[in-house]
Amino acid sequence: MNVADSSVFCRLGRVATRLGTPATGATGMHMDTIRKPLARCIGALIACVAAPAFAQAIPAADFAKRSEAWGATLSPTGEYAALEVPVKEGLETQLQIVKLDGSGETKVLRFRSQQHVSDVVWTADDRVVVSPARLQPLKEAPVSYGELMTSDINGKGQDTLFGYIPDSGNLRGKRKDTGWSYVAEVLDAEPGMALVDFTCWDCGEDPDSVIFKVDTRTGSRTEIERVDGRARFEFDRTGEGRFRTTWNDEDEPILHYRPTKGSAWTPLPKSIAGRLISGTRFDADNNVVYALVTDAGEPAQAYRIDMAAGTRTKLAGREDVEMAGFMLEGHDGSPYAVVSFADKPSVQYIKPQSEWAQLHAGLMKSFPGMMVTINGVSRDNDRVMFRTWSDRDAGSVYIYDRAAKKVQKLMDYRPWLPAAKMAPMKPIAFTARDGAKVYGFYTTPAGPGPHPLVVLPHGGPYLVDDTWGFDEEVQFLASRGYAVLQVNYRGSSGRGETYEQAGWKGWGTKIQDDITDAVKWTIDQKMTDPNRICMFGASFGGYSALVQPVLNPGMYKCAIGYVGVYDLPLMRKTDNRNGQSDATERFFDRTLGTDLAALAKVSPAQRAGDVKVPVFLVHGKDDKTADFNQFKVMEAALKAAGNPAQVMLADGEGHGFVKPENRAELYRRMEAFLAKYIGPGAK
Repeated sequence: MNVADSSVFCRLGRVATRLGTPATGATGMHMDTIRKPLARCIGALIACVAAPAFAQAIPAADFAKRSEAWGATLSPTGEYAALEVPVKEGLETQLQIVKLDGSGETKVLRFRSQQHVSDVVWTADDRVVVSPARLQPLKEAPVSYGELMTSDINGKGQDTLFGYIPDSGNLRGKRKDTGWSYVAEVLDAEPGMALVDFTCWDCGEDPDSVIFKVDTRTGSRTEIERVDGRARFEFDRTGEGRFRTTWNDEDEPILHYRPTKGSAWTPLPKSIAGRLISGTRFDADNNVVYALVTDAGEPAQAYRIDMAAGTRTKLAGREDVEMAGFMLEGHDGSPYAVVSFADKPSVQYIKPQSEWAQLHAGLMKSFPGMMVTINGVSRDNDRVMFRTWSDRDAGSVYIYDRAAKKVQKLMDYRPWLPAAKMAPMKPIAFTARDGAKVYGFYTTPAGPGPHPLVVLPHGGPYLVDDTWGFDEEVQFLASRGYAVLQVNYRGSSGRGETYEQAGWKGWGTKIQDDITDAVKWTIDQKMTDPNRICMFGASFGGYSALVQPVLNPGMYKCAIGYVGVYDLPLMRKTDNRNGQSDATERFFDRTLGTDLAALAKVSPAQRAGDVKVPVFLVHGKDDKTADFNQFKVMEAALKAAGNPAQVMLADGEGHGFVKPENRAELYRRMEAFLAKYIGPGAK
């Protein structure tokens, strides 16, 4: 089983009482409920009665609360589920091992005090591997920092498999490794064994990429592969590395293939694997491979590749949408569908007659308006863990017993935010001023339009995109009566390399033009009140929020910058990416540029006199990404220009706010700020 095949996502408020398939209708499955190991038990599933939308505003604090769990994974036998549960007001993550026999038996694993975990992988029925993680405020769940720990399900036998050197420079972990690691493959035929991809930071001028075979019970390891420089491996069903991608000094990918076990690596023809291949899944004979392929800069498409014949067949794909991955038949089967997320999630069944395709289609039918992702299947294929989620619903996790045809709800992510009171999120596409097609999302509050608008550009700006799904920030704004516009401007991911690279060096130019054109399009469509528009964004979005009033005088009534970057030459000097790998530096040069004079012209801190709207600046004093000096120079410049900003600062917070009380206070103050300038009584 390739652990990368697991899908993620969110929560449910509405419940279907029967599951069916397009071919047969109801299958006789029924919904059931298991005991929940979190603070609150989930009662029996009942039909929801929709209340009048937005009849009473949900408190800001409810939107600031984090999910009841970060994620859930199914054990190989299907006997247990592992839940990543935040405790101590989100300052620590427990791993709760829940027995799925209806008893409610739960075992709690703690790895370190005030420590988060992520990327939970079962390597055997009684053994888990976790990655310690940091809670990044602008992320939904904690993010791995490349260390691996292991434990049995009773919390015993805990050990560090791979360590690291943290920012402090102090060694942690028994292994004293210097690098980044993750579980690349679990070896089902050898319980407890896994392949670990390790990037060695002290192996020379550039990092080495190493594949280890690791016994997760004892910690012993055997080196399998080593490449000088960056590399990514794709494995067949036996755990043999069959594809290898490396990168040259210009960061162009170089593809190699190993025809048989132990044979030499040979160049992979572009006629088969294009410019880049990823997401591979080998068939049972290990000679036919399903893969996501991009030939040039287009979005990745799904192919079936016959390596022996040297041919490939396109299975699915759209010219404007990146294919995200495959859905697999059971625990270790072949793909039956291809999924994409760039617009509203889409599933293309490449084997529509497969029993797994029919199962998934039946689940989709049973949860109308929801996306269903299967994120775990027991080794015997009898138990299935799946998630439901939508734009209005943060999601739920269920267990389906195929033999008994029973569905049990395991957990809800945010049950205190009912779907009936949330707002719909609509994919949009428009033509920019230069004729290019640009994409985004528009969330519409209750009531007739045109609506007051909050423009919410995402951070990055590169390697990031907005997607259809539940966003508590968007829903908070919509609950207060504001439409929300999210623009996947050129530079955003999800649409292919050409689309992404079209935004390079366009922080204050091309990207901002796309945002401006999106706002104008919503006005032309009678969706937006042109006299009631405000900008709000975090990180790069904070930069956009302050530079847009400079570039478009009169379009906006206010601006909110949250942990933003406001002086681009200063960022080039202080950004924490400087001093890292040569590849990182090259990427930074390509995407932002090195012309400091040009960057100064599109820096709001150096154009503060042109910011003619009220400003609300929000920053964490410990921000190491958008250095706290960014806030200082922006605030000082606005004050000097005669337009002093409203300010919210937080001690002990970094690139965004972690503490729920700080998040709630931000939402309350933002609500008052928006009401004053674009609310119902605003002039």
